[in-house]
Amino acid sequence: MINIAFVGFGKSTNRYHLPYLKLRQDKFRVTRVVTPTLGKRPTEQAELQETGTIFSTDIGDIVTDDSLDLVVVVTPSQSHYQVTKQLLQAGKNVLVDKPMAASVEEAEELVKLATENNLFLMPFQSRRFDSDFLTVKQVIANGYLGRLTDLEVHMDHYRPLDGQLEGAAIDGSLFGHGVHLIDQVVSLFGSPQAAVYDLRATRVLESHLDDQIEVNLFYPEAFKATIQTTELATVQYPKWQLRGTQGTFIKYTVDEQENDLKTGIMPGSPRFGSDAPQNFGHLVYYNQSSDRIDKYLPSVQGDYGRIYDTVYETLVNGKPKLVSDETMITVMKLLSGGVQTTGPHILKF
Repeated sequence: MINIAFVGFGKSTNRYHLPYLKLRQDKFRVTRVVTPTLGKRPTEQAELQETGTIFSTDIGDIVTDDSLDLVVVVTPSQSHYQVTKQLLQAGKNVLVDKPMAASVEEAEELVKLATENNLFLMPFQSRRFDSDFLTVKQVIANGYLGRLTDLEVHMDHYRPLDGQLEGAAIDGSLFGHGVHLIDQVVSLFGSPQAAVYDLRATRVLESHLDDQIEVNLFYPEAFKATIQTTELATVQYPKWQLRGTQGTFIKYTVDEQENDLKTGIMPGSPRFGSDAPQNFGHLVYYNQSSDRIDKYLPSVQGDYGRIYDTVYETLVNGKPKLVSDETMITVMKLLSGGVQTTGPHILKF
């Protein structure tokens, strides 16, 4: 049984963490929660307190609790580095929400601190278990498309009046949305040879905080991955487009877990997070007999809770981390490189 403490008890903790842990009570127990405002979510707080979870406002209660096996940091992004550093210095294993830091230098410091003290440190890259991403991985693994040439992945919304207009780089779309997509691409293909950035503020021209991003990652064998997000998409664009020498895979819709969670449908419910057949990805390829195969590929089931399964395997059974230290640093290099200068620019690796 792994004893967990949460730093933060807001929307993210209650939407993307606790519902999945409820299905894993044979392996995880939430023993502490530190939050700046007690009673802000009275129903959720009372439910946990009934099972023995202790709530407080002082992170020192976590620092001095030797019974804890893991601390999960779900605080505002700008505090991730400092809170994680404090916990690592106190000898705690840490799972920290993305982005793990505001710069590659901060990330390297955290990784070094964890390594030197033989501690677990990993960002909460739950979108490794998006249904659409798992389906793309399946398409690649099965070799339907031959040698890959192009990948495009989008995270688009229509939010013209939503979100921050000013702030630090960590508050922009590259660090907020791009971190997910960059991690997905790096997990598949590793570090690129070069990255080309186009970051813009489009909703309000006077803003200095990016809300639209395009990052092109260049790899060997003429392969390019394009990452794009916008807050001004009124017409749906494909979430994924993957092309190769023998075929194409296109999927329009995103993983359904978040939509279900927002409407109160919880993990464990029938068809939670499942794609409807009309939302399956479209696969067209030529097989070894040069036959054209045109079909809709059933989506692989997503499950954000699987990130906790991987944490358990690492802490209890010594398995490698889902997100390696090398990948953490590569992702942070790509994020930092995007904001090191203004305007379109190139970063070579």
